[in-house]
Amino acid sequence: MRRNISLIVSALLMGTALNAAVPAQVQVDKLNKKLAEMQKQMEQLQKQLKTIVKKQKKTEKKVKKVSKKLNIVKAHDAYDNVKFSLDFRPAIDNISYKYNDYKYKTSDGVVHDLSGTSAHNPSLLTNRLYLNMKAKPTDKVTFYGSIAMYGTWGGNQLEHDPSVKDWSESSKATDNIFRLRQAYVAYADTLFDGNLPYTLSVGRRPSTTGFLANYRAGDDAPGSPLAHITNMEVDAAMGQIKFDHYIDFMPGGYLKLVYGRAHTGVQSVYDGIGGYAPYASYHEIDGEKEENVEFFVAILNAYDDGQYKLMAQHATIFNTKGARADNTGKKLSAGTANFEAISFESKGIGNEINDFLDNTTAFASVATTYYSPDSGYQLLGSTDSERGYSYWLGLLIPDMMTDEGKFGFEFNHGSKYWTPMTWAEDTAVGSKISVRGDAYEGYWNFRFFGQKNLTGQFRYTYLQHDHTPNIRCSGWVPVKDVDIEAQDVRFYVRYQY
Repeated sequence: MRRNISLIVSALLMGTALNAAVPAQVQVDKLNKKLAEMQKQMEQLQKQLKTIVKKQKKTEKKVKKVSKKLNIVKAHDAYDNVKFSLDFRPAIDNISYKYNDYKYKTSDGVVHDLSGTSAHNPSLLTNRLYLNMKAKPTDKVTFYGSIAMYGTWGGNQLEHDPSVKDWSESSKATDNIFRLRQAYVAYADTLFDGNLPYTLSVGRRPSTTGFLANYRAGDDAPGSPLAHITNMEVDAAMGQIKFDHYIDFMPGGYLKLVYGRAHTGVQSVYDGIGGYAPYASYHEIDGEKEENVEFFVAILNAYDDGQYKLMAQHATIFNTKGARADNTGKKLSAGTANFEAISFESKGIGNEINDFLDNTTAFASVATTYYSPDSGYQLLGSTDSERGYSYWLGLLIPDMMTDEGKFGFEFNHGSKYWTPMTWAEDTAVGSKISVRGDAYEGYWNFRFFGQKNLTGQFRYTYLQHDHTPNIRCSGWVPVKDVDIEAQDVRFYVRYQY
């Protein structure tokens, strides 16, 4: 009995094991099938991945080619273009003159006495527009250009005066004709492993609104020369070397030499029937009247550490215009004029004392002129050499009301024979820098609505002329004692882009 029960139990257990093994095998077969399908899918994915990698490599090659072409285009565009900027300034001036003691003689010998009279214009309205250009075809060559229009509202066309130079007209409010203000090309390179940078340039140079005059003009950066003795556009060649690498005690030091021509002694005679006679246009005329008037200028930037700046300048005019010793004739080649100036600027008073002093600018300048007539001629009404001198003080302080706004105060004094090169008027009533007497000035430079490219200025200028007003460094005009007061109240809006 027991043996039969054991057989029955064993049979049941074997049946159960067989029944359990069958489903397990089925599951294994299913898993193998799924693995085979996944293997096939992996192979397909690998093929797709290889295809994607190939496409990616092709795309990368295309991107490199496009980037290379783009870099070539960028490099080309960086050099092969002219960049334009503009400077537009409408202004209103209230000007007045008071002739306390003033007499002058005209060419017909008649003496005119204006003593006790006055003149004024309560609303002189002007527009001034500069279109500036810059092109850099290579790393070493740069072209700079500027054309200018400076005219009165209403487009008043003043009668052409052949005695007026074209290079002075863009600095005075006359008509609405565009004139060449600047056009010069500069080549810059280095010597001695880059330790001696130098620049060569030729053309009409940026020689107005120079060092120290930029503040009253509302310019961030000054022009090339020292404004105390030079404020006129000039045609010249220039060479400059920057030597501060070799002279440690002269940071920012450079020397600039300029040679140019202010008047060309050529003449063309119109024959009245549509031609010129003799047939020798632009030939040079020998004699006292039409000698070439040339000049030499040396500018030294002696020190510039970012806060303190010291500059000096010497200039000589050859064949400067004057008159004969017997006071006949005018604008004749009559002698030589020499000019010297030393100018100092401090951007900030002390060293981080407070924000107000850090943003205060002070400057001072002294200058002299020396006119030496040739034998048989006179300059400034004298047959002897005459020296003039001038000093110029200025202070700019934060206005404490606006961002970047400044109040400016300036004082100028000039002696009897003080006669700098100031063809470009710096006020509507003449050049205050060239005053033979005293000049007082106050101004407020500010930004409209905080905009950097939209600025304005209120300015008041008072001139006391103790001697004949100095106009265009006219050596043929005798210097007499006078008493003339001139005032200019100006407001302008200026847009730069």
